[in-house]
Amino acid sequence: MSRFRMNRRSWLRGLAGAGALVGLDALFTAERTDAAAVGPNDSIKVTGIDAFVLKNSWVFVKVSTDAGIVGWGEMLKDDAKACAAGALEVGDYLIGQDPCRVVHHWQAIHRGAFYRGGPIKTAITSGIDQALWDIKGKVYGVPVYKLLGGPTRDRVRVYGRISEETGVTAMKTGPRGEERQAIKYIEGQKFVDEVVERFKALRDKYGDEVDIGLDFHGAVQPPTALLLMKALEPYNPWFYEEIIQALNVDIMAELARKTHIPIATGERIFTKWGFKEILEKRAATILQPDVCYAGGITELKIIAGMAEAYYSPLAPHNPQGPCSLAASFQVAASIPNFLIQERGDNEYMDLLAKPMPPVRNGHRPLLTDPGLGITVDEDKLMAQVGEPREYRPRFDPDDGSVVDW
Repeated sequence: MSRFRMNRRSWLRGLAGAGALVGLDALFTAERTDAAAVGPNDSIKVTGIDAFVLKNSWVFVKVSTDAGIVGWGEMLKDDAKACAAGALEVGDYLIGQDPCRVVHHWQAIHRGAFYRGGPIKTAITSGIDQALWDIKGKVYGVPVYKLLGGPTRDRVRVYGRISEETGVTAMKTGPRGEERQAIKYIEGQKFVDEVVERFKALRDKYGDEVDIGLDFHGAVQPPTALLLMKALEPYNPWFYEEIIQALNVDIMAELARKTHIPIATGERIFTKWGFKEILEKRAATILQPDVCYAGGITELKIIAGMAEAYYSPLAPHNPQGPCSLAASFQVAASIPNFLIQERGDNEYMDLLAKPMPPVRNGHRPLLTDPGLGITVDEDKLMAQVGEPREYRPRFDPDDGSVVDW
């Protein structure tokens, strides 16, 4: 068995004194269905937690119960081993508990830790939260969005690869010149012109019928970001994403006021408290929380409610696998202010037991199976478990200084 499949018992053999973490909830009535071994009024307890680190750095968590129902979730792909180990610590609290008290458990995981928030700890909460919602949906025999008050729409618009077959008409690109990305504090006019020419070529190729976002990826310094934002405006980008790192929200808000193009951000922001400042300072119009980092389904639902008060939509971030996508679809189907789903055209058949409903006319139908709406094939998943790829520093080829990812 691969060394990167983890369960609580084997992990505790190698580590002493696992800490206590934990945290969500909903009250509904439903009849027992064939999808569930128990009904919503029957007793069910968590019996185990397993974590799986894949060679592409995706991290999966599996929560098992005494009813034979299992729930799946995903966590942060950076610091994959730390996330996997941290998820097992939650077993000290969660094993023996009723998995359907989802909101209660979210609060316990988050507030049970002395040091709260941050990417790793919030990712642990996120993965467990997805898995508990997956279980709860299976217990009630319905997709999660029905437990969250949905559906609010009939289908979910996605972006990814422009295709006549799928009808996808939205994509994203980056501000790259002929040979490299924007890495200088202040790029020269030659580089700016190269970026504009590349984007203009895309606009000429697809016309105005395709929405094209521009992802700065938080790797562009503010002076260069402003130069690029102003130079690209005539070619109608759909949005500018992560124009700078979200560590200084005031600078992001200052840049946002200098363009009419919507600003999007959120993939490196965590919980409702992180998005509160973005909204209050109008640093971004489009919020992009990641269900694997920002706090799971529970927290994305809350963030969406906060954003609605500012007339801001959600376009959930997703560079991960099928649980991430399925959980994001559950959010999309349960909130009014959804815009579009990243990488929503991915099929993930290398990890799923059966296909998701196909994308047509740029939209994917709602996932209607109980829980997250997908079935993870554990044999397929185990075939991909292994040593995760590492994220290494990047350097300026001209002088060797460190540059952002």
